Amino acid sequence: MANVANVDVPVTSPQAENGAASARSRCEPLSLSAKVKFGLCAVISFHLAYEFAVCAPLILLFLFCMFRLAHTATRREAMYLGWILGLLIYGPQLAFFWTIFGFGAIGLWLVLACWLCVYLMLQRFVLFKLPSPWAALSAPLLWTGLEYFRSELYPLRFSWLNVGYVFAPFPEAALLGVFGMYGVGFVLMLVAAQFASRRRILWGASLCALVLVGHLFNAVNKARASPPPPTLRIAGVQLEMESEAVVLKALDALKAKHPDAELLVLSEYAFESPVPPRVKDWCATHQRYLVAGGKHFLDAAEIRFHNTAFIIGPDGKEIFNQVKSVPVQFFKDGEPAAEQKLWNSPWGKIGLCVCYDLSYTCVTDELVRQGAEAIIAPTMDQQTWGGRQHRLHARVAPVRAAEYGIPIFRLCSSGISQAVDKHGNVIATAPFPGQGAMLEATLLSPRRGSLPLDRLLAWPCVAISIFMLGWHIADSWRTRRKRLIPDNANVSVS
Repeated sequence: MANVANVDVPVTSPQAENGAASARSRCEPLSLSAKVKFGLCAVISFHLAYEFAVCAPLILLFLFCMFRLAHTATRREAMYLGWILGLLIYGPQLAFFWTIFGFGAIGLWLVLACWLCVYLMLQRFVLFKLPSPWAALSAPLLWTGLEYFRSELYPLRFSWLNVGYVFAPFPEAALLGVFGMYGVGFVLMLVAAQFASRRRILWGASLCALVLVGHLFNAVNKARASPPPPTLRIAGVQLEMESEAVVLKALDALKAKHPDAELLVLSEYAFESPVPPRVKDWCATHQRYLVAGGKHFLDAAEIRFHNTAFIIGPDGKEIFNQVKSVPVQFFKDGEPAAEQKLWNSPWGKIGLCVCYDLSYTCVTDELVRQGAEAIIAPTMDQQTWGGRQHRLHARVAPVRAAEYGIPIFRLCSSGISQAVDKHGNVIATAPFPGQGAMLEATLLSPRRGSLPLDRLLAWPCVAISIFMLGWHIADSWRTRRKRLIPDNANVSVS
């Protein structure tokens, strides 16, 4: 006689069932219509915030929608949703990529969209794994860690379109000088996530506490401010790929229009070589300092070079230079600088940022640590890249100036040139395309700048994001392995 016995049946414990039910309640998946509504709201609020200064607070709505969109049924769904949102957000904002890179622009848009994918997947994972209060508190840590990593650390870093840049028109109101551009994103995501999780008390308390801390920090900094150094009268003229003769005529016109300017500035790549002898002679004749971009060749064939900002003294001799620290990817933009240093000018310590160097806090922070009291940024933004690119790039200088509390003079080849005071206010500007347009300002600054709070916060956020990503990968691998290995059934036949 044969009978079947000892069949092992897997049993789920009540604790495991309760845990699964609790996780489902914390991350109840959105319906299709809800995902469409939150997705459209995220895209529209982001574009309005970047397009119109009065709509900048809508960036909080964008972050609220991103947190809610993490409530998806599957990891794959979160990934696809991130790509769609990324293309709808970054594609229109960076449409000029198509002019520069052609079909390659699609790949770059997708690379940026990947960071939204990663955020949505990690936030969804945390919602399943952690209790609701901790899941909401994790949102600003994940958002800030990923924003900092994609903007500052990996090879294709690109800092534009961060939450903090939305507030470039009014940096003091956003407390950029206290929290920094990444810190502003942290604070707003904290508020958005608490509100999305319906924890109104924590939402209000966290907002009030952060604003209070910010104002106290700002007050202490102002109380410690030392008397300003001698004022610097500075002027520049916008020229793009002009001949040496045209440059000399423009310098004559600049001196005639602004005779009191002690330091004159030309753009990045004002020359295809070091500053020519005739231009040096002009400086000696007219007793003027000059900052101008050019190339310092590293080989006889003139293939390898450093993209360099040169400073010519009133005696006609080169007295300082700074190589570009972060050459732009996919361009023939030279080799990176071996070091950063400050120019000990007659007006104090001045840092030089060549074009996109100003976009990276990893570059500008070092100048401030060395004691920079002002920054000059010769910049090349080609006319063919369009007005949208120039307007986006013009958001950088006000944010940097407000973060460090030092003035910045940014002279572009075709606009938008800016003189920004230590509070982030644009006190003078020259338009796009504006060939031959001139810019003049008197810069005042404290004795030295300081770093905002987010520079202390960024690295812990990156570490937590990496930890969560590793946990997510390990958990996914373990789940997949359980699915591939069938349950053992011990069947005995007698």
